[in-house]
Amino acid sequence: MKHTASIEQIRQGLVTDVYFERAERILRSRRQNPEVRAEFVAKGFPRNWPWAIFTGLEECVALLRDFPLKVRALPEGTIFHPHEPVMEIQGRYLDFGRYETALLGLICQASGVATMAARCRKAAGDRPVNSFGARRMHPTVAPLVERNAFVGGCDDVALLLGGHILGREAVGTMPHALILILGDTVEATRAFHKVMGRNVKTVSLIDTFHDEKFEALAVAQALGKDLFAVRLDTPASRRGDFLDIMKEVRWELDLRGHGHVKILLSGGLDEYTIAGYNAFADAYGVGTAISNAPVVDFSMDIVEIEGKPVAKRGKRSGAKRVVRCRRCLRTVVFPQGKRAPGCPCGGRNEDLLRPILDHGTLKRNLPRAEALRGYVLRQLKKVELEF
Repeated sequence: MKHTASIEQIRQGLVTDVYFERAERILRSRRQNPEVRAEFVAKGFPRNWPWAIFTGLEECVALLRDFPLKVRALPEGTIFHPHEPVMEIQGRYLDFGRYETALLGLICQASGVATMAARCRKAAGDRPVNSFGARRMHPTVAPLVERNAFVGGCDDVALLLGGHILGREAVGTMPHALILILGDTVEATRAFHKVMGRNVKTVSLIDTFHDEKFEALAVAQALGKDLFAVRLDTPASRRGDFLDIMKEVRWELDLRGHGHVKILLSGGLDEYTIAGYNAFADAYGVGTAISNAPVVDFSMDIVEIEGKPVAKRGKRSGAKRVVRCRRCLRTVVFPQGKRAPGCPCGGRNEDLLRPILDHGTLKRNLPRAEALRGYVLRQLKKVELEF
């Protein structure tokens, strides 16, 4: 693509803010290249989120693996809070300083997407949530969005390449274009079922030509048990009271013996609207809220030079431990080398900031996305959404 950076350009350090390149030139001219320790921390989260999901580590490891550095990091998919370091790099400054911009970009966006997906997942309860937002992003980063949406808790993704990367089949219903071209919702739904077969659940989009209630009844009567769900994607300008539309569709379907037909919602959803629709919705397709999620505003800060604690104003100097209780997820940050305090709940503590790279050697395995998603879901059971 013409306006995107290649992997090689990122590795060459070209995706950097110019002041890092200028700092590098100055340090080289003075023959100074100290051993430093730098950590990645977010002082706060967007929209007053109480917690966030750390993702993007796998790509950071790929970028840093060829350098003589030591890297510690939280396990990818870990829930964390403000002022808790998620990653630390130890090594000669000139070996990694110009990559600060790229490293922050890798974890800021990925963590924001995963966190929004987790919030939608938490709001939906046990109802499926699928990622429908690839069209809102530049196509070169759309697979990244899908991967992190899945890790954050989405059940499936719609993008073909996103599904391929995850080792899963992409999911989807039908576009308005199909109904418009065939000229009738029932005809389009019959064609979908005939061509896709029973391996793909038949979901009919019921807001193209007519009232949602009558479209739903028409396709339900035409397909019977072969119809899995109806999807409401009504434009905001035509919705009125969207919850009332859902109630009406559900009532009429049930009244006529189509209780097996589920209701899938899409279009302009986020964690707040999901929480209000759960009484009548069976599944959600979330697009822009996830793909355009606010980034988690990490910064990279030097906290130690040549073994001596030092940091800019407002930052805590020195190497740190991040210790979390396995039972209640209470997390404490304190100086490295100090003994971890016990958790009031009596649960067992574990160190979260763990070695991941040591001069090119991978110190622990990088789990697949499926395992990361499971890790996220287990943690989500122990936290509140907190609107």
